Amino acid sequence: MLSERHELNKIALLELKKDVEETREFSSYFSKMADLLLYVNEIYDTKERTLEQLKQWNRIWYEEISQEQYAHSFGNPKFCTEKFGKEYGQIFAFLYAEMRSGFIYAIEGRLFDLVINNELFLEISNLFLSGEEHPQKIKHIVFDHMRDYSEDVFEYRIREQLDPELDFATKIVMESDLSDPDILYQYGEYISENEIDTLKFLNKLPQEEITAMAKTYVDGFHEGFIINNIDMSPKRSVNIRYTIGFEPVVREAVRLFSEIGLAPIIYRSGVSVLTRGLHKIGYVSSSPNPQYEYDHRYDQAIFFDNRFMKHKLECYHNAYEHYKDEAYVFAGPACMETFGEIPFLPENKEENLKLSKKQQELSVEFQMKASEIMNQYIKPEQRSFTIIAYPIPEIGDNFEEIFKEVVKVNTLDKDKYRQIQQHLIDALDQAVEVHVKGKGKNKTDLYVAMHEMDDPSKETNFENCLADVNIPVGEVFTSPKLTGTNGVLHVGEVYLNDLKFIDLEITFKDGMISEYTCKNFKTEEENKAFIKENLLYNRDTLPMGEFAIGTNTTAYVMAKTYDILYQLPILIVEKMGPHFAVGDTCYSHCEETEVHNPDGKEIVAKYNECSKEGEYFQCHTDITIPYEELDSICAITLGGDEILLIKDGKFVLSGTETLNEPLTEIG
Repeated sequence: MLSERHELNKIALLELKKDVEETREFSSYFSKMADLLLYVNEIYDTKERTLEQLKQWNRIWYEEISQEQYAHSFGNPKFCTEKFGKEYGQIFAFLYAEMRSGFIYAIEGRLFDLVINNELFLEISNLFLSGEEHPQKIKHIVFDHMRDYSEDVFEYRIREQLDPELDFATKIVMESDLSDPDILYQYGEYISENEIDTLKFLNKLPQEEITAMAKTYVDGFHEGFIINNIDMSPKRSVNIRYTIGFEPVVREAVRLFSEIGLAPIIYRSGVSVLTRGLHKIGYVSSSPNPQYEYDHRYDQAIFFDNRFMKHKLECYHNAYEHYKDEAYVFAGPACMETFGEIPFLPENKEENLKLSKKQQELSVEFQMKASEIMNQYIKPEQRSFTIIAYPIPEIGDNFEEIFKEVVKVNTLDKDKYRQIQQHLIDALDQAVEVHVKGKGKNKTDLYVAMHEMDDPSKETNFENCLADVNIPVGEVFTSPKLTGTNGVLHVGEVYLNDLKFIDLEITFKDGMISEYTCKNFKTEEENKAFIKENLLYNRDTLPMGEFAIGTNTTAYVMAKTYDILYQLPILIVEKMGPHFAVGDTCYSHCEETEVHNPDGKEIVAKYNECSKEGEYFQCHTDITIPYEELDSICAITLGGDEILLIKDGKFVLSGTETLNEPLTEIG
């Protein structure tokens, strides 16, 4: 049946090419779109594929949305709007982006997804050919299509995330000749010099170094079960997330995971409007054009309403119920992030689709309820995770040197840091509040309230973080008490969730965000909207979910030596100064799980006033103040005594002074 629909679609697209002139001012669009779909159908039909052919297809496909050609691309909402008017222009740009998912479907051999893509376009084009076009009619078609097929789409997506038998990418990693960089074109993702050069570089490293990198990563994941006293025996699978080009490390990680009884689940980031999120989750590659992706963040505004939200939640629940056995044996995600891309400053286009206020509220509600569904089947207290990061060649001429330094940072002596960080915790546990103050142009002036402890001889507020699940080593952190947490957090420049924020300033009142601004755009309205969309995720406020002090001065020196401070991921940056997370605590949904520091004390600061009431936000974004922007961190006791921890960016607390030794390298 599907194959018949596929053949009929191809015939209809060829007929459309002949009839398209009847659409007059829209003819250029429909002709281009028909060509695009015929192209992906041809790719699907080509069963014998050479690497050279895959390479050619890849370059042709992604060239259309490249930065060089984007100004005149139908994927550009601004261009479409200028050519066809706002209502049709936004719809056409949305449809173009949705049809581009067809390339992935063709490469993977996913006929169902390819067919329904074709049929959505043909149904809309027929409206224009019959002279019945109207923006609302088109939106109705889109809504009905997304609703009718969402059950199938979401079931496949959940299966992708839980079933090792869907092994498209696993086979690429485990069966390809990794000495040939052209094997990367098998994925169908955009392949740039970053991916090619990364693979070439890793292929030059001795196998023992590759094994050591993979072992650090796998051991971190495994230790998550050990330190949290989680029974790993029922677990059978692990999700491996990475950037294309790291296949030698991933292959070795698959082998090491198999030794502890875990099979790999490797799936790509979502490509359809139904499965894309604000952040890419899965295996990824460099973006051919970050502006294109930014322009299409909220394409669901075309059809998203309360009816669809409820239907989508039902589909999620049904999918998890179908794969509940696979969910039960799922051990969690092991994430290998990358950094080094040129920081992206987006253009905020008025032509882009945006969520209405009601849609923003529904989006927040969906995120919360979808997370609750997932947690029913993949219980947070029964899984682990790990995160590690490495640079990509785009970071600059010193890539190989920086890579080696990052490996060094990722494998620092845990025992050394355990002892030093315990001195910090002993001081912090005497505090009722901690005062953090910026230096120079940094306007930070924050008082962070601490939880009361019943028995300080057996309890602690701060976790001694030692590079188990969260690599590298180097922080002590707590869930602050919201009531009494007040002041201003300011960072001159920070890179969060692949976006650059300039002069980010957040005011907290009793632990909740009360005001916020930045200087990314010309108007205050644009700046506030940018923060609300990309930091608050369309909420009116968020709590301070974490307060931490980073101790990894070695990482800081590396950042300063190579001038890459603002290219580093938050995973490393958070270890290089005090940081504050907005959103949930680090113990979200796992507050009842006992956690102890190496000294035996139980961590009791896991709830805050929001989580105590069962209120979660499904986000956690760390914002770090670099040492150089820091005047002081001071623990203030109940009696008003001040215990100085850091002064002028240097550690001054007794027992922590050795952390300053790397800093002497940069003065």
